Amino acid sequence: MIMSMTGFGKTETQWEDKNLSIEIRSLNSKNADINLRTPSYLREMDTEIRKRIAQKLHRGKIDLNIYIEFNGQNAPSTINTAVVKSYMNQLKAIGNVSENEMMTIAMRLPDTLSSERETLQEIEKNTLFDLLNKVLEDIENYRTDEGNALEKDFIKRIALIEDLLRSVVKTDPERNEKIEQKLRSALEDLKIEVDANRFEQELIFYLEKFDITEEKVRLKNHLDYFKQVMQNDFPNGKKLGFIAQEIGREINTIGSKANHSELQKIVVQMKDELEKIKEQLLNVL
Repeated sequence: MIMSMTGFGKTETQWEDKNLSIEIRSLNSKNADINLRTPSYLREMDTEIRKRIAQKLHRGKIDLNIYIEFNGQNAPSTINTAVVKSYMNQLKAIGNVSENEMMTIAMRLPDTLSSERETLQEIEKNTLFDLLNKVLEDIENYRTDEGNALEKDFIKRIALIEDLLRSVVKTDPERNEKIEQKLRSALEDLKIEVDANRFEQELIFYLEKFDITEEKVRLKNHLDYFKQVMQNDFPNGKKLGFIAQEIGREINTIGSKANHSELQKIVVQMKDELEKIKEQLLNVL
């Protein structure tokens, strides 16, 4: 199955006088790049949170935000009244400023708020981890839906390349015949006597340099393997990327040996479809 690295999830709950909310976003990345934004008193849980995210999401640029909003009087920060009054007295001594203006300025100065570190109870931690598991489940569902859309697109484009490969197989005999006729015509224009046996040997050798039989077989095998790996359990994005590279090599070799305008047009179409696949593969887990 295909799973995208792009996803979003959000969930929230209430615990006593707190509203707990977790939001997670992910984009494509070569590795697991996890960025956490949590209140200071949750720092001790960062390692476990990162571990759970990595186990579930495997890879991607992942941003997780945890918000805790206090509804009652148990706010985590309090005003340092003595510090604020001291600032206001100093401002009053400096110049004629209204009480409201002095208050506004004073509250922006350092140390006007004190944060009391709050330690979550074990039951609160369990509630938070339950919420984390829920949001991870949400983003997994999002990634699965995105992956299903990507899989349909891959199947469509692989089928197009297979159709183009059948056109290559159909065109190849005509191409060989034209190459042979071109050589014979060029030789006749020279109006010189040549050894027929030697000419046939050289002709066979020349045609072998442009033979694409192996490339056609390998390309077909790579396309079949791509479809097979798509059905494997994720993560399979990197493996599909390697297969796409091999598909590209065979297409490029066919193009370099083409020596035929119609065949070169087919190769360009194959490259176009493959580039679209490679672009989408950047989002596959």
